[in-house]
Amino acid sequence: MDRPLTMANLLELFMGTQDDIIGKFMLIWAQIKVSLVVPFLRVFMYINLVMLIMLFTEMVYMVVVVTTSKLFGKKPEQRYKWEQFEDDVELGSSVYPLVLVQVPMFNEREVYQLSIGAACRLSWPSDRIVIQVLDDSTDPLIKSMVEMECKSWASKGINIHYQVRDNREGYKAGALKQGLKHDYAKECEYVVIFDADFQPEPNFLAQTIPFLHHNSELALVQGRWKFVNSSDCIMTRVQEMSLNYHFKVEQEFGSIAYSFFGFNGTAGVWRMAALDEAEGWKDRTTVEDMDLAVRASLKGWKFLYIGSIMVKNELPSVLKAYRYQQHRWSCGPANLFRKMVFEIMRNNRVTWRKKIYILYSFFFVRKIVAHIVTFTLYCVVIPATVLIPEVMIPVWAIIYIPTIITLFNVVGTPRSFYLVVFWILLENVMSLHRTKATFIGLFETQRVNEWVVTEKHGDASKVKAATSESQSRLRIGERILMLELCVGIVLFGCACYDFAFGKYHYFVYLYLQAIAFITMGFGYIGTQDLSS
Repeated sequence: MDRPLTMANLLELFMGTQDDIIGKFMLIWAQIKVSLVVPFLRVFMYINLVMLIMLFTEMVYMVVVVTTSKLFGKKPEQRYKWEQFEDDVELGSSVYPLVLVQVPMFNEREVYQLSIGAACRLSWPSDRIVIQVLDDSTDPLIKSMVEMECKSWASKGINIHYQVRDNREGYKAGALKQGLKHDYAKECEYVVIFDADFQPEPNFLAQTIPFLHHNSELALVQGRWKFVNSSDCIMTRVQEMSLNYHFKVEQEFGSIAYSFFGFNGTAGVWRMAALDEAEGWKDRTTVEDMDLAVRASLKGWKFLYIGSIMVKNELPSVLKAYRYQQHRWSCGPANLFRKMVFEIMRNNRVTWRKKIYILYSFFFVRKIVAHIVTFTLYCVVIPATVLIPEVMIPVWAIIYIPTIITLFNVVGTPRSFYLVVFWILLENVMSLHRTKATFIGLFETQRVNEWVVTEKHGDASKVKAATSESQSRLRIGERILMLELCVGIVLFGCACYDFAFGKYHYFVYLYLQAIAFITMGFGYIGTQDLSS
């Protein structure tokens, strides 16, 4: 049985009597397992362990830097000059720079009033601010409602412009780019972007613009997201935990250590000069915000993230909307990495230290390795070792490192700490979708440029009230996700096998993970799509 697998060995096994077919197949499987399956799985496991160590090291480094900065470092207003604007008797409001506020939207029936109203209520001299509503809506009724809302605010003395296009070329990037071509936009020194569900506080400009105005090296000031519907369901609670880690650790670390981070596409203020030097918006990927940030950084500009400035917004509470969003957020960075890797390496305006950070830490580890290892290690390697017990995963890779990584992710949301098990299981399920999207981005396959606007509901209470009514009307066939369902069934089978014959006692985890996959496979997570 320990002889290497050759064609001669296989023929020898089939020679002789034919009355023990099952026994012969078992012998063949034993030969294949020893010669091919076990070595392959062992190598695959080692690759995953290397990726896990890369991710773990990156997270520990970021957490240490951010924690040290919080305890002993300087606040943003101490690292950069910040002075409040004051009215001047002689100059009047001209001491305030001219600011453009862009609000891109697409068929935003539920939230257009909230977003336009929040933008129009920003505290800034009325003659030094321009509100620009970029409406790409295809629904004539919604377009008319948005236009009427803009006219209503204009009648109150707000300098607001309602802009439409005759096509959706470039999606959001195309709309923002087109909006900057207007003469009144070209006169502005700074541009602020708020997606349709974002509701900034009136003092947002007063808190952010002074940083840009008094520090000529800054290109971007980014605020943090605050979620108004995080308590809707377990899915939104899990999202809140993951995104809080992103803002409290990843964005904070990038700002502190490298003055660079990925622009979140909204709740940020750009210096027009930096945007122009970076060649403006491009629609070559589905992460036009990250694309712009990387290009601006390669021109030598610095970014500043301020976690204390929070802007209200909405998390996707419908599974379909969440999956579309995660596909875009996973596919886009991988595709951008493919397109920009050589451009970043050839750049001579930033240090090698910063280039290595962008290529290795920002892109490779966080946008590619993190998605892949989460799925392959916990949903492929572990169940595979149940069936192939000759390959043993080290305890530190199953218990210690995953526990620390989990604590890093959830400690930023203490109110949801009791949901840590749900976070692990649901994140592992979504890692399948993210891994698939990552490979689509890396190899530029069929869905690489898919852009579906994340559905918003506006008033979360209305969603909860209507969920039970719509849930009964939603046919099960419209909810089923076959890939997740199939993975769940496979994991359940591995759990049963481990319970009966296994020696590693993985079945507890595998049963729970299988239930999570099957639950999502049948669509029983999040609120229900009210449009169905």
